[in-house]
Amino acid sequence: MRAHEAGALHGDLGVRGPAWLRTPEDVNALVPQLWPRNVTRDADGALVVAGLGVRELAAEFGTPVYVLDEDDLRSRCRDFRAAFPDEDIYYAGKAFTCRAVVRIIAEEGLFLDVCSGGELAVALAAGMPAERIGFHGNNKSPAELARAVDAGVGRIVVDSFHEIDRLSALARDRGVRPKVLIRVTVGVEAHTHEFIATAHEDQKFGFSLSGGAAAEAAFRILDEDVLELRGLHSHIGSQIFDTSGFEVAARRILGLQAQIRDARGVELPELDLGGGFGIAYTTQDDPSPPHDLAKRINKIVDGECEAMRLAVPRLSIEPGRAIIGPAVFTLYEIGTVKDVDGIRTYVSVDGGMSDNIRTALYGASYSATIASRASTAEPILARVVGKHCEAGDVVVKDEFLPADVQPGDLLAVPGTGAYCRSMASNYNHVPRPPVVAVRDGRARLIVRRETEDDLLALDVG
Repeated sequence: MRAHEAGALHGDLGVRGPAWLRTPEDVNALVPQLWPRNVTRDADGALVVAGLGVRELAAEFGTPVYVLDEDDLRSRCRDFRAAFPDEDIYYAGKAFTCRAVVRIIAEEGLFLDVCSGGELAVALAAGMPAERIGFHGNNKSPAELARAVDAGVGRIVVDSFHEIDRLSALARDRGVRPKVLIRVTVGVEAHTHEFIATAHEDQKFGFSLSGGAAAEAAFRILDEDVLELRGLHSHIGSQIFDTSGFEVAARRILGLQAQIRDARGVELPELDLGGGFGIAYTTQDDPSPPHDLAKRINKIVDGECEAMRLAVPRLSIEPGRAIIGPAVFTLYEIGTVKDVDGIRTYVSVDGGMSDNIRTALYGASYSATIASRASTAEPILARVVGKHCEAGDVVVKDEFLPADVQPGDLLAVPGTGAYCRSMASNYNHVPRPPVVAVRDGRARLIVRRETEDDLLALDVG
């Protein structure tokens, strides 16, 4: 059992936890499901990613820095492609988008889902074919919709009656027929944090299934015949490990497919069940591999279609976190170590909530390890905190680190590829960190570090 798991199971053990939890081997171990596939330790115990040591990375690029194992990212794209060979896989760009990542997922045969004009701009700048882009969002502006239509994006997921009206007006004006899916709120309570559960009735996304709005939206689009209705869309939430929610969602949304068929004689050819597949942030997380997800999801869809006498629609899914999340870790330098009256040791790093807001926002759990060396010291229970002027500026709530942890040590936090750089801020006017991709012993900068000049360039006062 990894030390972090012990902390999660037993709560705040203090610095005098049970002896069986306090071995240096536990603290130095790298649990495979938490780290990119090409991360190891060298003879000195320092982390090495794809043949390049983290001390060299820190010396060249500074800290904090997001480190991407490029081959790990590519292999996860291939894993999903192999597991879902007959389905369309849309990488959920909101997890993390930059031109280099867009090019990688395009090269690996994936589609791309964007949910803002900015994400669309990055996708187009990276050369992603427009027909392989899907456009999401609950409040797309007229300008964003116009750009998507003019670019020729492959599909737009409509989210409100106002959006249907706006998009129809654009289509008439331009003489085009955009392809659309209807986002349906299926009333599934996903077993996840309330902020990232997106299919229950009382929230901002989609058309209600139970209230009849989803059926009304479908009938309006079909009757007006301005937009090309391709199918229905459901997304039940994020960081989900239990496929039972997808089973309920598929049953309900396919019931709407059958209702549309019976009312209008149309069988919609596509179905998107979204994403939200969980990853391992700690040893308590047990994600399913893509081939298991594919087997379960296809069994659910095939069974429901057979029961309702529907033709099986072309399925699409939207993994984001499951592809980019485990491929990245964040590398920090420790600045101070503070023992607070024997209660806990606070380890402060040179980043924090500006580069990873998830702990403060969702109460998310992470793991951490000393990255620049191994240690034979006994473990102590620590809390990894940032440099920001907030008591809630926590990176890792509870982790066992070696008792000789000291300023100047490098510390690595795995699983930071999703929603860390993409949700990063300039709180306290801290510039956002760079992203570095490593492959075959070489590092390349794919997003540069912000500077104070960047911050001041926006300040026109």
